[in-house]
Amino acid sequence: MALTPADILGPAGLIARRLSNYEHRVQQMELADAVAEALRKGRHLVAEAGTGVGKSFAYLVPAILAVAAAQEEKDSPGGGEVQGSKPLKKIVVSTHTISLQEQLLYKDLPLLTAVLPLEFTAVLVKGRRNYVSLRRLETALGRAGSLFNTEEELDQLRALRDWAKGTTDGSLSDLTFKPAGAVWDEVASDNSNCLGKKCPRYKDCFYYQARRRVFNAQILIVNHALFFSDLALRRAGGSVLPKYDAVIFDEAHTLEAVAADHLGVSVSSGQVQYILNKLYNDRTNKGLLVHLHCGKEQRQTLHCSQLADDFFRDIHNWLQEQTEKNGRVHTPGIVGNSLSPALIGLAAMLRQRSDDVEDEAQRLEFVSACERLITLANELEVWRTHAIPEAVYWIEATQSRRGRPQIRLEAAPIDIGSVLRQELFEPIHSVIMTSATLAVGRQGSFEFFRSRVGLTKADTIRLGSPFNYHQQVKLILVDDMPDPTQDRKQFDARCIALIRRYIARTDGRAFVLFTSYDMMRLAASQLTAWLSEQNLALYSQADGLPRHEMLERFKADPRSVLFGADSFWQGVDVPGEALQNVIITKLPFSVPDQPLLQARLEAIRCRGGNPFMDYQVPEAAIRLKQGFGRLIRTQQDRGIVVLLDPRVRTKRYGQILLESLPPCEVIVESAYDTQASDA
Repeated sequence: MALTPADILGPAGLIARRLSNYEHRVQQMELADAVAEALRKGRHLVAEAGTGVGKSFAYLVPAILAVAAAQEEKDSPGGGEVQGSKPLKKIVVSTHTISLQEQLLYKDLPLLTAVLPLEFTAVLVKGRRNYVSLRRLETALGRAGSLFNTEEELDQLRALRDWAKGTTDGSLSDLTFKPAGAVWDEVASDNSNCLGKKCPRYKDCFYYQARRRVFNAQILIVNHALFFSDLALRRAGGSVLPKYDAVIFDEAHTLEAVAADHLGVSVSSGQVQYILNKLYNDRTNKGLLVHLHCGKEQRQTLHCSQLADDFFRDIHNWLQEQTEKNGRVHTPGIVGNSLSPALIGLAAMLRQRSDDVEDEAQRLEFVSACERLITLANELEVWRTHAIPEAVYWIEATQSRRGRPQIRLEAAPIDIGSVLRQELFEPIHSVIMTSATLAVGRQGSFEFFRSRVGLTKADTIRLGSPFNYHQQVKLILVDDMPDPTQDRKQFDARCIALIRRYIARTDGRAFVLFTSYDMMRLAASQLTAWLSEQNLALYSQADGLPRHEMLERFKADPRSVLFGADSFWQGVDVPGEALQNVIITKLPFSVPDQPLLQARLEAIRCRGGNPFMDYQVPEAAIRLKQGFGRLIRTQQDRGIVVLLDPRVRTKRYGQILLESLPPCEVIVESAYDTQASDA
């Protein structure tokens, strides 16, 4: 008799028999049943499940049962389709954060492998450039003198040589250091620079070993970025992933943002200059063309470099002249483009030169550079001519260390829904989307999320958390605060005073979440002396410390405070006493003049909708839920969430935001109550 999710996850199931401290969660069982039914019936499912439900087991178990049933049917005499349903031979599980991927790979799947009396295979899928090419590494070592400019780069190359002799994985994640981009670019596995089965290191190749595991595996663990890169490639006739039958997205609230990033165009002045310098750098007299004595191609490379300087300078000058300061480009053809034809011309010269190169490895270096030049030339012209329909185009300019502006040209589809319907929801048997934060308001509507991803027909389920928020958390709202939209200076000053008040209340052990780096820097500068007096450590994201390092230091030091923006609102897990206080300074509304958001709001307005209520409020509600969710991660956690923005009580939409949060005790305190600091 076939196993069911209840046989595994139930109170007397296989996991409960294995783990003495196993907690049966009704919500987890309900989610597992919903996922199993969606997979079995070929339906799409949108599922919100609160923190602590155990979402990963709830979707992994049905996925494993589905692929195991398909394999059993295939192996049985006269194997055919599972009665009444399509056999699901391969299921993709996609996450947004590395931490969740690691949880699946190193905790959840090993336990399920040990517990289940079933044979199944699961692998992590990484992009090709994550793997070292042993042949390219040997080539780079032989040509190091003409490739690299610094002793540090040469030291890293030698370290990679030593590492490659002992690694079993061969990927960046197995390295103990982060190599410079210029170094890794010379040794990374590359589709256009690969000999395939002709390569003398083919049998040892880390990428092809991983590729074989991927094609033989039944469950593929990927991240959203890789998934949507693959989706974009499929539209152009290529692919990274093998054919799959179903997809499960965890952390699905990030889908629109990640999909938009990968279904548009992004090309920078740095990318163009990098490939040209790799071919020939006249300042250092190094590069591929120097090594092979290609004088004519060197001259064309210098010509392209000059044209690139002219092209991006024209872009920058155009940007400087605009009254609209967000970089958005409304009309095509704002500058001419002599650069793309020159890059294509250089590519043709490299292609011709490659025909005369006898050494296969060297020939591939030319072919790879040729393909990169053509790709860049095409992307520049696609952006310049606005060749992607229904997209928004914009320019981002930053200053480099040398003072020269770095220009990035961006384009993204305004509405990803139509693409996802055609490329994902229609062809794929079942798509499961789950997160702790998908629904908005008291009724828990999924309308906002579904409209943004273009999902018109789907099953839905909303499950609360097993945590007792009424007992575990107090939500503190603050009266008498200045409105940040009307009196920003007064709001900032009062906000900083209250941050001090609430940090003191929990003696540190606090996250302070900001919506802008400017406000974070101001708060850090004004609170540093006081924090020093209290002997409280401060870890501020504005200081540039890597996120994982900030988290590790915060966890190790109970009397500390972490100032975070952007990435600290979600995907950060600090269970236990280290975190007892989350202070949210402002409601997390996106800046409405950001080009992509601006275009989305305009599209809603053109359809007769209300951009603020239809988009900005639901989006802020989901982000607020994410920030709130940083506090309670286990049944034992206790603490306070402090919301300093007065609009949550003074504006009509504030009720929607509050009703989107888990129900908990709400306390209102005055911003000017001197007694509150000792409460």
